[in-house]
Amino acid sequence: MFVIACACLPLATLQAAPATYRYDTTHSQIVFSVDHNGFSRPFGRLHIARGWLRFDPDDWSQSATELDIDLDSLDMGDAAWNDAVKKPAFLDVAKGRYAHFVSTSVERKDDTHGVLRGNLTLRGVTKPVELAFTANRRGTTIYGMHTTAGFSATATLNRDDFGMTSNANSVGHGVSVWLELEAVQDDKAQPNKESP
Repeated sequence: MFVIACACLPLATLQAAPATYRYDTTHSQIVFSVDHNGFSRPFGRLHIARGWLRFDPDDWSQSATELDIDLDSLDMGDAAWNDAVKKPAFLDVAKGRYAHFVSTSVERKDDTHGVLRGNLTLRGVTKPVELAFTANRRGTTIYGMHTTAGFSATATLNRDDFGMTSNANSVGHGVSVWLELEAVQDDKAQPNKESP
């Protein structure tokens, strides 16, 4: 029995190792909301361009992620409004198309909840960001094609921190952010070489 246990030990260690994933950019989205003159909090949507995730289900502190957000994908529900938000007063897409996030730590709170901390670079400014997240599910897709990990996360940003101070009396400063993320296991997923 001891010999069998020793033979199985490397397999057990392998199964517990963190897996590497690439973000499924079709099923991953970022939604945000900001106050407009106190009348409403309109929503906008952004897409993830690329990114990777390392997740260890046994030791979340060994997990990490890095991703690029395509600011040119902005959808506010109106073409003219999209163009206005992409201008230098706000996202300044012409100067930098991608926002970049890289994690610095992951803290587990319970079986499904945690806090992801990292640095967000937007408009050439890098600031620390904290995201509360839920680990939704990790398993095989319904057709058995992929092993997928899914997460939901929320954060609050202050647009002033990133130099977006225009329209101070009509556009809110606190931005609520929601992320719905799916990542497909891919042992070849690498840190982004093209990140700004």
